[in-house]
Amino acid sequence: QVQLVESGGGLVQAGGSLRLSCAPSDRTFSAYVMGWFRQGAGKERDYVASIIWNGGSTHYADSVKGRFTVSRDNAKNTVYLQMNMLKPEDTAVYYCAARRGSGWYLNADAYDYWGQGTQVTVSS
Repeated sequence: QVQLVESGGGLVQAGGSLRLSCAPSDRTFSAYVMGWFRQGAGKERDYVASIIWNGGSTHYADSVKGRFTVSRDNAKNTVYLQMNMLKPEDTAVYYCAARRGSGWYLNADAYDYWGQGTQVTVSS
């Protein structure tokens, strides 16, 4: 059973930055797509960004494009979500997810493995 361990959430003022990390327990993630999603209180789980582990290609939701950056460190077997210029509307529980493949999967149902989630709160 593959596990994804997340860290890095917290409280930050608007305009600030946070970096989330996601470390898979399986070191054979070169054939996977890693996604980031977020879920605000009473809302659906929305797509944020994703990265194809093999090659590093990235894709972003329009709402975060230019502010968030997804990357991976092969040596540390870790995926990151760098979040800059945070806004109060970015407040949510953030989840990393994984599935085998090499395309872009914007629907949460397409992912097989999920992290436990980490809370990000942006104050105004």
